[in-house]
Amino acid sequence: MIHILTGEKGNGKTKRLLEMANEAIKTSHGNIIFIDNDNKNMYGLHYSIRFIETTDFPISNYREFTGFICGIISQDNDIEKIFIDSIDQILKNFDNNDLIKLVKKFNDLSQKYSLEFIFSMSETTEELPYELKDLVVM
Repeated sequence: MIHILTGEKGNGKTKRLLEMANEAIKTSHGNIIFIDNDNKNMYGLHYSIRFIETTDFPISNYREFTGFICGIISQDNDIEKIFIDSIDQILKNFDNNDLIKLVKKFNDLSQKYSLEFIFSMSETTEELPYELKDLVVM
């Protein structure tokens, strides 16, 4: 399952994503991963949530990011949810076509490994491709 938090910069997406991750750990039977492009939110997470900062890794497009995610999944068979903050900040060269391709890859991984992906991006729901609008959560 894929969920997308959208909204303009500064409207509380990161805060909501942190709340969702911290809430998920209470009922989770598997591991929770939180991926971000910096470490400023690391201390806002429950200690049992694995935090990964992407700045040390050479990720510049959705293909490399998919490989990065596959590497994480391959090292932990017990992942239940992966939260990704500001995916549009992690992927510098990113447009709506890339977003559609990334969501398809995430959907394939989600089904194969019983994972849930929740990510945020600084885009309004109206700016999203039509195919992805039903994935938006508030």
